[in-house]
Amino acid sequence: MCGICGLILPGQRVEDTGLLTVMTDAMVHRGPDDDGHVAWDEIGLGTRRLSIVDVTGGRQPILNEDGTMALVANCEIYNQLDLRRELEAQGHRFSTHSDAEVILHLYEQQGVDGFDRLRGMFAFAIADRRRGRVVVARDPFGIKPLYYAETAQGVVFASELRAVLASGLVERKIDLQGLWQYLTFQYVPDPGTLIEGVHTLPPYHCLIVSERTAVVSPYGELSFAPDPAISLADATAEVRSVLRRSVQAHLMSDVPCGAFLSSGIDSSTVVALMREVGPVSTFSVGFEEASVAQSELAEARATAEALGTDHHEVLISPDRYADDLARMVWYQEGPVADPAAPGIFFLTEVARSEVKVLLSGEGADELFGGYPIYREPLSLSALSGLPPALRRQLRGLGMRLPVGMRGRSLLLRGSQTLEERYVGGAKMFSEDAKRALVHWSGSEPPIASTDLTAPVYQRFSDLDGPTRMQQLDLSFWLAGDILMKADKMSMANSIELRVPFLDREVFDVARRLPTQLKLSDGTTKHVLREAMRSIVPQAARLRPKLGFPVPTRQWFKSKLRDRVGAVLLDSDCGGILDKRAVQALWQEHHSTAHDHTRRLYTLLVFHLWYDMFIGGLSPAEVSVAKEPGASREASA
Repeated sequence: MCGICGLILPGQRVEDTGLLTVMTDAMVHRGPDDDGHVAWDEIGLGTRRLSIVDVTGGRQPILNEDGTMALVANCEIYNQLDLRRELEAQGHRFSTHSDAEVILHLYEQQGVDGFDRLRGMFAFAIADRRRGRVVVARDPFGIKPLYYAETAQGVVFASELRAVLASGLVERKIDLQGLWQYLTFQYVPDPGTLIEGVHTLPPYHCLIVSERTAVVSPYGELSFAPDPAISLADATAEVRSVLRRSVQAHLMSDVPCGAFLSSGIDSSTVVALMREVGPVSTFSVGFEEASVAQSELAEARATAEALGTDHHEVLISPDRYADDLARMVWYQEGPVADPAAPGIFFLTEVARSEVKVLLSGEGADELFGGYPIYREPLSLSALSGLPPALRRQLRGLGMRLPVGMRGRSLLLRGSQTLEERYVGGAKMFSEDAKRALVHWSGSEPPIASTDLTAPVYQRFSDLDGPTRMQQLDLSFWLAGDILMKADKMSMANSIELRVPFLDREVFDVARRLPTQLKLSDGTTKHVLREAMRSIVPQAARLRPKLGFPVPTRQWFKSKLRDRVGAVLLDSDCGGILDKRAVQALWQEHHSTAHDHTRRLYTLLVFHLWYDMFIGGLSPAEVSVAKEPGASREASA
């Protein structure tokens, strides 16, 4: 596992620029064990390596037999042995035992069409001198990130945004359209970013650069296709079998592996299946002064005891959380304003002294129907089926009811279509709230967040409501939030995070599950819970989803109030934000019953991100100060 980068600079010799070294140095945390470069005239590839498989022999870049192709890859390929045997039978000669080399020879044999045969997580680049092009690809789920930019000098790409910026080929200028989406989703959905001109390569897509052109295109698609004929008995047997195989495959490593362990079914499933193979080190995090979080920590400990793991815990204070927040935003890059992200950072910080690889439960909710909101289309089906005119009348009635009155939310949400009420898992600020908050200076009006998601709804309009919500999360939320924060927070501590739920074989089973097997008996992930009946301790198997209970609501009201306020109220981020609107939100949060914690956290993360990625300051210079003091704008 590593970080990769590349340059295609027509008319220049990449080797003469020294940029590959600058870019790989910018992401040394992704690969502290080794680095490597290859430069062929106007094409250059670079890598930082975290040695996991073939520790001594798997150095990159890797060349093919005749030296006409070179590969850099941030990957784990779990079907590499089968592919290796097939490719060797076709005459290919391998120079390493690395799984990455399989990609190179598969491309030699089948071109881009071969990428869909890879089972694993990856972002890689192949310099192909035979065809005069560079091919870059990202895995189907988007587990590994990849950024790119087309500039006046050429094309630059990397695993991290900071490496793209380190090239000096991209101006540090904020993308206001990206900000518009960030303020809705708490992240910027693919292919956007907050830096103008920089894009993310979407999952299941490749980027082909040749003759001064860069073309992005899909090489496959993930989609749900429920089969109502599947019985619960058959589904549980399939789910149990495929998850067992996936976890075993994800243990492929020449270094120690461990696992995250929370109180719920997802991580407990991974750990229980790992224990069938051998001993496991597990890691859990909790937060001071948070009764729910403390309870989760205790329940995770009980699961660890029941499964017999070597268990480790970390307890985070509000001051430690705030002290490290700027540094975590620096590593997040996106940014991703998910309060759960720091939990992964603190866990991997502890785990890195014990292991190099951690398995986690990301993706189970999206594949098996785990979010409580997935039940909403079923509970609102009667209202959603009413004629539009009647739904508008109900909405008017709901608007006239006092905030907090029982039934108000039901009328408001029931009067909307699924597309209107469900924009990812966040919907931080409404379109009107963003217009009051952002000083828009673009020549074109911002694209509404619902316009961004509408094509997915239309493309999969034949699916029922809960499955359409899963498809939307698979298309946006999973890669943009869940996997982005998992990758960035673990790689910040040079830990490789693996997600066995997000396996091609697992998805092939999950995509066929009908809603009644996922949402049943008043719970979520019903078929997963049934499949793990004899494997996971009952308390963890039946526990409702808690999310990641970080007590930001309590902290923002008490111990962190002054520290957060000093950041939010002192700067307008170069005139982009309306300070009066931010101040009004802050005052309403503290003087009324309105809870704006999530919105304030979204703005806090943006302030920190702006000072570092646009202002060019270090995390230490923009930290959430313990004592309100000198103006941040003055220091900048």
